Amino acid sequence: MKFTILHVFTLFSVTLVGSHATTTGETYWNSVLPNSPMPKAVKDLLYTTERDDETITATRVGKQVQAPNVGVGRGGIGVHYGNRRNPGSVGVQPGKNPFVYNYAASKDQLKDDPNVALFFLEKDLHQGKEMNLHFTKNDQKSMFLPRKVVDSIPFSSKDLPQIYNRFSVKPDSMEGQDMKQTLNECENKGIEGEEKYCATSLESMVDFVTTKLGKKVKAISTEVNAKESTPLQKYKVELAKKRGGDKVVVCHKQIYPYAVFYCHETVATRVYAVSVVGVDGMKVNVVAVCHIDTAKWNPKHLAFQVLKVKPGSVPVCHFLPEDHVVWVQY
Repeated sequence: MKFTILHVFTLFSVTLVGSHATTTGETYWNSVLPNSPMPKAVKDLLYTTERDDETITATRVGKQVQAPNVGVGRGGIGVHYGNRRNPGSVGVQPGKNPFVYNYAASKDQLKDDPNVALFFLEKDLHQGKEMNLHFTKNDQKSMFLPRKVVDSIPFSSKDLPQIYNRFSVKPDSMEGQDMKQTLNECENKGIEGEEKYCATSLESMVDFVTTKLGKKVKAISTEVNAKESTPLQKYKVELAKKRGGDKVVVCHKQIYPYAVFYCHETVATRVYAVSVVGVDGMKVNVVAVCHIDTAKWNPKHLAFQVLKVKPGSVPVCHFLPEDHVVWVQY
């Protein structure tokens, strides 16, 4: 059985007008942030009637759901988070979300490939620095739904039986466990001094960001000009340019039948737009997020174990995958 966003819209009797209809989320973005271009990471998740049934697939019930394939992503660089049963990957294996900083790394996550950079230090973000990177594509895109639709769907761990039934997901399936983990991460407390929020629609993400940063903001994301995943290879930093101030909001794509972003406001963070070029000539514009104060992170977090540093001792950086977004002030 295949579950699609079209199915969701039909289920909730939402009418989309015209073959070139824009989503309500896109309309809301343009009204609130008219001077802020929408990054590709967001555009790729918009639902319109122009998308065919295959493109808008949110999840395939009964089949393996792909977690966010990140390569440069879910633990920093080189984390290939793909088929759970047969990862066939480099980097760390599936486990606790490394973007949730109060989690200790799982044993599986520590089985990383020493040839692949995971987290890195800010001092290494300079022209000429070489890193082994692997940019992967995630072809299982869960799309944004209009706020009026998602507001009618329960989003709480206490309502999981109802949610499973709504999406025809078995509780003991991998899909069910992924959904449960997302809800738990959204409900757990963040680290001290960090305000977090799970945005279940594009409208709610815009509202959270503008409440924290104001309306003079810009959303940026990693962009890889390739249709397929790129091979693991050495990349050299050509340019690293700081963007915005030290107060930012980072939104991480979660595993769920529709688009959900785990957003957190941080006040001691530096964001860089980084240009890298591979040995094969492949050029990528990637976003680096550097956390200046990591003193409140779990001492057993993956970053500290990979970099062999102590919490709060040095700024810790990671690149963002393509389907994550960072918001900076201008």
